[in-house]
Amino acid sequence: MKKSLFALAMIVGCSLYAQEKIDLDYYLPQDVSYDKSIPTPKEVIGHEVGEWHVTHDKLMFYMQTVANASERMTIESRGETFEGRPILLLTVTSPENHKQIDRIQKDHMAISENGKASVDDLPIVVYQGFSIHGNEPSGANASLAYAYYLAAAQGPEIEEKLQRMVILLDPSFNPDGLQRFAYWANTNKSINPNPDKNEREFHEVWPGGRTNHYWFDMNRDWLPVQLPESRARIETFHKWLPNILTDHHEMGTNSTFFFQPGEPTRVHPLTPKINQELTAEIGTYHAKALDKIGSLYYSEENYDDYYYGKGSTFPDVNGSIGILFEQGSSRGHIQESENGIITFPFTIRNQFTTALSTIEAAQNMRTKILSYQRDFYSGMRNEAVSSRTKAIVFGDSKDAAKTWHLAEILNRHKIKFHELNENVKVDGKAYKKGSSYVVPMNQKKHRLIKAMFEKRTTFADSLFYDISAWTFPLAFNVDYSETSSMANAGKEVTDFKPLSGTIDSQSDYAYLFEWNEYYTPKALNAITQKGLRAKVAKSPFSLEGKTYGYGTIMIPVQNQDLNATELYSFLQEVARESKLKITAVSTGLTKGIDLGSNDFDPVQKQKVAILVGAGIRSYDAGEVWHLFDTRYDIELTKIDKQYFNTVDLSSYTDLIIPSGYKKNVLDKNHKKKLKDWVKAGGTLIGYRTVAEWFNKNELMKLKFKKDTLVAKDISFGQKQDFTGAQVTGGAIFEAKLDRSHPINYGYKNDRLSLFRNTNVYIEPDKDSYNNPIQYTDNPLLSGYISKENLEHIKGSVPFQVKRSGKGRIIIFTDNTNFRAFWYGTNKLLMNAIFFGDMM
Repeated sequence: MKKSLFALAMIVGCSLYAQEKIDLDYYLPQDVSYDKSIPTPKEVIGHEVGEWHVTHDKLMFYMQTVANASERMTIESRGETFEGRPILLLTVTSPENHKQIDRIQKDHMAISENGKASVDDLPIVVYQGFSIHGNEPSGANASLAYAYYLAAAQGPEIEEKLQRMVILLDPSFNPDGLQRFAYWANTNKSINPNPDKNEREFHEVWPGGRTNHYWFDMNRDWLPVQLPESRARIETFHKWLPNILTDHHEMGTNSTFFFQPGEPTRVHPLTPKINQELTAEIGTYHAKALDKIGSLYYSEENYDDYYYGKGSTFPDVNGSIGILFEQGSSRGHIQESENGIITFPFTIRNQFTTALSTIEAAQNMRTKILSYQRDFYSGMRNEAVSSRTKAIVFGDSKDAAKTWHLAEILNRHKIKFHELNENVKVDGKAYKKGSSYVVPMNQKKHRLIKAMFEKRTTFADSLFYDISAWTFPLAFNVDYSETSSMANAGKEVTDFKPLSGTIDSQSDYAYLFEWNEYYTPKALNAITQKGLRAKVAKSPFSLEGKTYGYGTIMIPVQNQDLNATELYSFLQEVARESKLKITAVSTGLTKGIDLGSNDFDPVQKQKVAILVGAGIRSYDAGEVWHLFDTRYDIELTKIDKQYFNTVDLSSYTDLIIPSGYKKNVLDKNHKKKLKDWVKAGGTLIGYRTVAEWFNKNELMKLKFKKDTLVAKDISFGQKQDFTGAQVTGGAIFEAKLDRSHPINYGYKNDRLSLFRNTNVYIEPDKDSYNNPIQYTDNPLLSGYISKENLEHIKGSVPFQVKRSGKGRIIIFTDNTNFRAFWYGTNKLLMNAIFFGDMM
């Protein structure tokens, strides 16, 4: 496919502008007859496809209805979204195939196990998914017409396709976001369509419909699988290993239509070259189909195939072919653009057309694509056998829960792993049985394991559509080592059970738990919310043969609102819910600080708020909300900037300000309000770009390392590449920790991997004790950063705290909660919440 390939005809969306009504014929091939017993979308949902934005409930009703009416379809719900909407999947194939669908699935999976298996008579499997971004709705709306076509089209052509194919139809990757955006677009629709770009219909209120309930971009979650929608589709993916997976999106209104392949220089090295060749061949079918209806398009530009957490890239490391479609968006029902008036039905038709061209390509390339998948896994087995690394050991001897959650991701991806057979030291790192696992490299998912565990710092290109690093053991802050044998492996884990927590016995004196475990903040919050007294150790100590580190929590038995028996019963529940071990002790006499020492500080009950609304990055805010709400069961009050001035902050102990899209995330008139609240005892926590606002408005004095790069001998045509190369889009860096500082309580090692996607670099304070987290002199662990920015980050500090009156102002330059899978730095925020007044 040549770069910037275009059809010669003009967009035909203009012709629809004058039409009052459209019907299904606008989308459907006209050389086909249709079964009248199959209900049309209008007969079920009450309007034509594209006349209104379909809500998810109507989409669900139609899919259920058409599946019940057709012998070609079955429908299932694979779970629920956070808002309780079903996560649907339709399986579409011939009635004969449906009668033996289990055998077909088994035979299809067999080609990934047997390198000599014949593919001549096997159906090809195609997974077609729509609108993972809720405000990119043309895909989900196209699925209405597409489902009708698959059910109702008659004749030998469609019958032959379905006999040779199994289609997994996912009509809405993001039910909650689709519902949110449909409400917005429909409630702002006028009787007289208005394409003016300033029309309110095209300007959603914050946070918009792109994301799921907790404001996550779900098209980044295919690899981490932290969200229920992702977990459902990944289960389907690994059950079937589809040969092709399509992902229907939208892009800016002034764009046309994109299909892969993307930028040739930005393909992940683990993706085979033949994958891109097959992608390009499939692209010729899309070009032909779009030529036929006169739609402009392009390929091999803008989008890349690098990060394996995207829907169009994840299949590539699994022996499948991922295809991204991007349609220029009407964002509502009709909008002006550089290419003329673009209508919602026009965007739907392009998506529908490429859904058809996908199965056309799949049918004609069936044996070639099936053979590719078979040969991919055959090659993986050979690659695994010859690999010097035979296993990867990972774990955290003091944090079984965090280790378990990394293993949980492996389990969801059907990666085999084993228990550790005994406590062992590898490369100077101690691995504990029960808190560590062993991953054999000689297995089917060999390349996927490499993609998850490898570190990479050299690249063919300096531009990235998304992040350039995601090394999972670094994200989880667990120790890991590559080994040349399986000597440390115990039994394979085939029944992966949740962790359990315990309390060893009842005490009449005190209970202790170390702060290392992932769910300790959940436990401490439950204890303080119950009105119980708890204290935190500011120094290490030993008691009854066990060593306790910085941040250990002590709950005295006496002088509590619960008697000794009630307290024991309550703490049993806390231990179970928080998956940690609580130790009963009978004396306060220790080696080190005694339990009655003033080096135990009381921990207060927290009431936390977060600033949200226009100007705040919804992703960053959503990550914090999700962390508090789904993992730690901590109540979090979301305060919108729109009414922030009217809020009495006096009852809140902490206020979090996530990163914003502009340096001025707040107005100047907010400065005094925040200063007064902090002086009265509040803890103000800012992230990323908020650092510059804090400094500018004199909340805390910071000195930044500034970019002095000057473009020399750079042409105008090179400008975009030059400036793009200075973007730190997402890489991993090493920092050294002062573990005696409260911000670092609970960390076992004196090194920490931090995720960074900003170029905010703070100079260290002149006093070393004020720099408890500081980047090392050789900080890059994995990912891309320009040479200039690499010099800036060396020795800089990603954290600072300032006392102001009775309160504290805290800044993080890095995202400690990135995409819900950066488990390793979640505790930094929790430490700021619970121990901020000690800093």
